Amino acid sequence: MFEVAVAAGISPETLRKIETGRVATPAFSTIAAIAGVLGLSLDDVWSSINPPMQASSRGRGSDERPDRLAS
Repeated sequence: MFEVAVAAGISPETLRKIETGRVATPAFSTIAAIAGVLGLSLDDVWSSINPPMQASSRGRGSDERPDRLAS
């Protein structure tokens, strides 16, 4: 963990806080640096926390779209 933090340019304590959830929304640049050190693409990181919708959940009615504002 120490080596990853140092290579990413952050403190080991910051990395520990991110890992334990004590930093709820780390900066994008921090996540990008950690991903780079670990050899992960940002697409891989994003898809691991936001899995793509399955085909069975698509096409249900437009009212169920999360981007639609309620009126």
